[in-house]
Amino acid sequence: MDEKDRILLQELEENCRTPLSELAVLAEMSEEDVKERISRLEAAGAVRRYGAVVDWERAGDGKVTAVIELKVSPERDFGYGRIAARLARFPQVRSLRLMTGAYDLQLLVTGPSMHEIARFVSEQIAPMDRIRETATHIIMRTYKENGTTFAEREEAERLPYSF
Repeated sequence: MDEKDRILLQELEENCRTPLSELAVLAEMSEEDVKERISRLEAAGAVRRYGAVVDWERAGDGKVTAVIELKVSPERDFGYGRIAARLARFPQVRSLRLMTGAYDLQLLVTGPSMHEIARFVSEQIAPMDRIRETATHIIMRTYKENGTTFAEREEAERLPYSF
């Protein structure tokens, strides 16, 4: 990967709908060369998928999102790979990461209600072999997601000033 690939990947990550003409200007290449590079990056797996950042609260969906942290006993010869593969199969699991710190794995989970998330954790996740401990954190509000700010800027309230 060279600097032109990095430029293209950064821009696609920021806004995957950026027109080829703009990408060509940013990378100082022809549109055809940009198209070929993007195809190569997709084939190599560097570009995994294209998508939108959705503000579900504003959309009125009512989904509940939670961060679930897991302490896991890794398997000899396999580490965390097998348990991560099992967890990734659940449709509720939106993201799954191996982390440093007090917990080993972090899941981002969505569900229709806090009750359903609690049930998912207690019935599906906690009983799994090698799961030693869970910690569930309900996301109350999202201010920024994947580089996109959700919160509207509020006008600063001016305080009265006098001597």
